[in-house]
Amino acid sequence: MTQDRLTPMPPPQDERASAGTDRMRFEMPLGREPLAVRRRIEAMEHLLERSAAIPGTNMRVGLDQIIGLVPVVGDLVAAAMGSYIVWEARNLGLPKWRLWQMMGRIGFDTAVGAIPLVGDAFDVVYRSNTKNLKTIKRHLDKHHPETRTIEQ
Repeated sequence: MTQDRLTPMPPPQDERASAGTDRMRFEMPLGREPLAVRRRIEAMEHLLERSAAIPGTNMRVGLDQIIGLVPVVGDLVAAAMGSYIVWEARNLGLPKWRLWQMMGRIGFDTAVGAIPLVGDAFDVVYRSNTKNLKTIKRHLDKHHPETRTIEQ
């Protein structure tokens, strides 16, 4: 496991004994330093785009595709969650034209995703949050090289 992923932490002993299950918790990095922001953005992108595998296939889906099945409202909720990535990018100091580009991707994803059936298939193929993450990573690699991680 590389350092760019969230580190699983087992629950405290007293909670483990009372719950009866061995659930894993994740340590969410706090703070405004670029590395913490990068990890939060990567976690949100993972949740929205590839948090679950479709059984019997090698395809991964996330909350964006799952809640997008609910007509209109699901796509609006997914857009709001994707806007969090853009908000974090603004805090990192990305240029305004990049922020508009990122919001355009989310708007396009939301507009086409709201179309019944066609939009659901489109959500599986077009991953606006992954594209936005790549934009942020390029910015961080250029302006904050200490946050660079090795991709597997």
